[in-house]
Order: sequence, then C-alpha cells, then structure tokens
Amino acid sequence: MGIANIGIPGLIIILVITLIIFGPKKLPEIGSAFGQTLSEFKRGANKLMDDEEEDGKEKAKKDDQLPKA
Repeated sequence: MGIANIGIPGLIIILVITLIIFGPKKLPEIGSAFGQTLSEFKRGANKLMDDEEEDGKEKAKKDDQLPKA
C-alpha cells in the first residue's frame, strides 16, 4: 500500500490535520514554500532531461563522424 492509494478522503484528512497543526495564518506560507519547492524540482528535472538529450545528440553526431570499418 503506497502513497498513491490515499484518495480524496485521505487528502482531506491530511489537509484538516495540517490546518489544525499550523493554523490558518501559516498555511499560505507553507503552500507557497511547497509550490516553490515543486517548481524548483520540475526545473531541475527538465534541465536534467535536456542535458541527457544533448548528450545523446552529441554521441550520435560523434558516431556519425567516425570512419566505418
């Protein structure tokens, strides 16, 4: 049983518990920090994928330039 099996009721319970623990004043700050973290993670993942693509293209280009036996 993983985190993917939480469902809507589970998410609502987690949100209510978070609201009780941190209060309504802190919740926007936490949401903002979570959003920034998620955005930074996506940016890093995209950069990694772009770098891998670039490396693949460079390798293919290098292989094309090698003399064939």
